[in-house]
Amino acid sequence: MSRTYNLYCDESTHLQNDKMPYMLIGYIKCPYNQLSFHKAAIKDIRAKYKYKGEIKWSKVSKKMSPFFNELIDYFFSSDLVFRSVIVDKKQIDETRENFTYDDFYFKMYYQLLHNMMDLSDNYNIYIDIKDTCSHYKIKKLNTILKYNSSIRNCQFIKSYESSLMQICDVIMGAINYKLREEYKVIAKCKIVEKIEKQHPFNISKTTPKGYEKMNLFYINLK
Repeated sequence: MSRTYNLYCDESTHLQNDKMPYMLIGYIKCPYNQLSFHKAAIKDIRAKYKYKGEIKWSKVSKKMSPFFNELIDYFFSSDLVFRSVIVDKKQIDETRENFTYDDFYFKMYYQLLHNMMDLSDNYNIYIDIKDTCSHYKIKKLNTILKYNSSIRNCQFIKSYESSLMQICDVIMGAINYKLREEYKVIAKCKIVEKIEKQHPFNISKTTPKGYEKMNLFYINLK
């Protein structure tokens, strides 16, 4: 019997000229029949800490660290799944013939989405709308994924509309922070440490393909 999942996709430092060393594209996967449960649970956590506004990695602070700590604990105790592909931008060879950063970006999205799907299940994909190119992005993704018959829907939404997409932002932000070795904000360092304690593998390296809960794929372009 097939199951249906929602995938909430987000990106971190993915732009070609943002002067950041890593590209991260990731998603949170949620069983469709559990969506209302998770939304209600996260709403309760927000109310407990009187958290206002969108949940974002950039908002992690000493004052709000208890809220973000509980959010991470909730993720690891739930049936939610996180996956991300990570690219060291130094490895991208932009001198290759016919290379375009745009094409590379969509290939990474294909790596993220297609390779971990069970084709006997069904998927709804939601992408964070970030700029005026979002309509083109959805059209392009639908084109490259059109042979995957398990995808039922692929559309963009505003990140503030989805608490699960916001959790994706936080986890990717933590991984990116670790990779950049910034260590400037104690509250952010503690979130990274909390994730590392609950994830059985090094978050700076690729996890085994069969490990689903927090699956990280560091793409080696060399």
